Amino acid sequence: MVHRLVLGCGAIGVDLLEAMPPGEGLTVITADTARAESLREVDIPASEGDPTTPGAHADDVDVVIVAGDEAEPNRQAAEAARDAFPDALLVVYTGAAPDSATAAALETVADRVIDPVAALASRVLGYATGPESARARGLLSALRGAEEPVAVITHDNPDPDAIASAVALCRVAESIGVEADPCYFGEISHQENRALVNLLDLPLVHLEDDDIETYGGIALVDHSRPAVNDSLPEETEVDIVIDHHPPRAPVVGEFVDLRSDVGATSTLLTEYLTQFDVTADRQTATALLYGIQIDTKEFTREVAEADFEAAAVLIPSVDTATLSRVESPSLSMETLSVLANAIEHRSVRGGALSTCVGEIHERDALAQAAERLLDMEGIDTTLVYGFMNETIYASGRSRGSDIDLGETLRNAFGDIGDAGGHADMAGAQIPMGVLGAVEQERTGSLTEIVWGVVDDRFFEALEEAPSAPEPEDALQYDHAPEGTASLAFADDQPRRENGSTEAPADGAEEEAGTGNGAVDATEDSDEQPDAPADEH
Repeated sequence: MVHRLVLGCGAIGVDLLEAMPPGEGLTVITADTARAESLREVDIPASEGDPTTPGAHADDVDVVIVAGDEAEPNRQAAEAARDAFPDALLVVYTGAAPDSATAAALETVADRVIDPVAALASRVLGYATGPESARARGLLSALRGAEEPVAVITHDNPDPDAIASAVALCRVAESIGVEADPCYFGEISHQENRALVNLLDLPLVHLEDDDIETYGGIALVDHSRPAVNDSLPEETEVDIVIDHHPPRAPVVGEFVDLRSDVGATSTLLTEYLTQFDVTADRQTATALLYGIQIDTKEFTREVAEADFEAAAVLIPSVDTATLSRVESPSLSMETLSVLANAIEHRSVRGGALSTCVGEIHERDALAQAAERLLDMEGIDTTLVYGFMNETIYASGRSRGSDIDLGETLRNAFGDIGDAGGHADMAGAQIPMGVLGAVEQERTGSLTEIVWGVVDDRFFEALEEAPSAPEPEDALQYDHAPEGTASLAFADDQPRRENGSTEAPADGAEEEAGTGNGAVDATEDSDEQPDAPADEH
């Protein structure tokens, strides 16, 4: 049994006692006769006595809590308690307006000093000043100023981080009376991602063709530019951008929050939910935690302190049973078959592995195989590819390597197809009709021709692979005092008065080989420029 001794019982002390679990092992000493009587009336064992003589009221104590209203009596009680019970945990409330000497004495004698006034002031200042406040004001202003309904758009073929972030931003919008829908183009193909949406019954809206015209405002989550990683028209005006990927070109929006020092966009949205005191419901909390887990690879890849803090906020509301089911879906026979073929037909040069699995029926299997093959000894870069519907699909992964895989695949295949992605996950798709035009001298079966073309180009590009971008080298955004986004840029880049840069010249804004930056019919979002993967 834990024995707790409460010395003094002001207003804070009463609140503490009401929060404590009932049971034996509690003794309350207060000099206030009326307070002692009122506590006994609600079955709290309180006695009238001098809090500065704790040894006279108890022999063996594990925890001492000093909770009077006045600072100086609390100091005296704390010092007496330390002398009487040197091994006990001593927690002391400062009391009202302690002077510097008293506050210093309490810090010296107590194991933990509680100053609720200072804590409250710090929390209020955190909401009212600094970058957190600027971001909050900017987001609220952009949401309220956007034409309703607002479409919160993920990148095409969204992964868990994008899905959860879209749902969470809609919760923020809902809390201030703004109508918004979480939307996506493409497909949700990975088993875990389908399970996430279906088991949690997440209200995602699948967009096709001109569906976007039914919406007014546009928000982008987990990517930052229209027509790059999504199927929006390039000229789309964007109200809000929230992303954790370092941009390679200027990003324009009424509100822009780009922070590459966190591991997931879900972390940023969790911060906004907390900032606006919006409770994450079971579905939203579970999705956000899963988004953080996936993008940080279970808190082992590009993880930051903020990711752990966000997870701690979410865990009490998470549906752990559903999360367990999402994390453990069954593997399809197609995935197992592709993985077996990938292992059997692999080519390895140094730490790079490339493998052609031939004809496929599920493009998602390529990405899963590329991820799993990284577990092979000595392998830090993988490329798995196959063909279906007159198109070659490729999915690549890199771990522990300093190359930029997205740029490498773009260099390898950008002139005959669409390719790109992130430094550690990327993809490509190549129309098979192109092969006849560029590889007229090759002979053999279709699989052999595909293998020859892709392998040669991939390994050749690896020889001059660009280095992965460092966060400090990327365009970084901060927030102006009025809460709008501003851009920190190199000295030779022009700046607009509203904080964004001038549009890049000569098409520099596009990262992909295509004009609008979107990859047609791409299965996984990592198989588009500058997007995370729709799998693990």
